[in-house]
Amino acid sequence: MKESIAYIKAFTLAKEIYHYCKQLKEVKKEYDLSRQLLRSGTSIGANLAEANGAISKPDFSAKISIAYKECLETQFWLKLLKEVNLIEEIPYNSLFEKADEIGRILFAILKTTRIKDQ
Repeated sequence: MKESIAYIKAFTLAKEIYHYCKQLKEVKKEYDLSRQLLRSGTSIGANLAEANGAISKPDFSAKISIAYKECLETQFWLKLLKEVNLIEEIPYNSLFEKADEIGRILFAILKTTRIKDQ
């Protein structure tokens, strides 16, 4: 099975979020927000993996839609962490930009698949 660029980027983001959340728990003793960020940030790639195994076009579109929404949620948690001073500028910018790029890719896929379905 060939992995899409979105999947590869989401997998990379998931690894980076995992390591950041681990540090957030160990160094800053922040468990609640780190758990939320970890859940949404790793869910993007998991939903793309499910989309690769979709049994129909609507199933594929639904999984891409969920992955897109998880990107938005990940960005929300990153913004909140920044607002409450739990993430520094450099990791914030890096993680936020990667989530944003994946979100733009997924949104383009959604637009394309929905146009073809009409």
